[in-house]
Amino acid sequence: MYTREQASQLRQAFWTTFGQYIAPHPSADGGKINWSNYKTGLKHVYFRMRAEKKTASIGIEMTHPDPEIQELLYEQFLELKLFLHETLGETWEWELHGTNEFGETVSRIYKEISPVNIFNREDWPTLISFFKPRIIALDDFWSNAQYSFDSLR
Repeated sequence: MYTREQASQLRQAFWTTFGQYIAPHPSADGGKINWSNYKTGLKHVYFRMRAEKKTASIGIEMTHPDPEIQELLYEQFLELKLFLHETLGETWEWELHGTNEFGETVSRIYKEISPVNIFNREDWPTLISFFKPRIIALDDFWSNAQYSFDSLR
């Protein structure tokens, strides 16, 4: 078992390693990008990568505090579902109005793997191989799809 500080250092080390590994890849628009902290430019819509003790996930999270607006965002992604899955090359899970670790209502479109453990350095290649192609594909999707959300900005 790790202390809180050790766990924090290991997480930071993983995300630094991931960032260094993926940094040479430009965004779909050709620019430099912070892959680990991806900015969609749309308030309350995030591309999140998570790695824990037993699982890892990557996804699109809609966190708008108004459930009706959150549902509008979700429905807009539903309109793009086929395009999203084609760009990703796989099918993801869809969840309307779930609850996050803070008890907040969120909607998500995500892919998860297990068993993997961010605290086991031997799992890092698996985690990087899981995250890298998917965040690049999400960026590719978003470079085209973001304009569908202009009316919701």
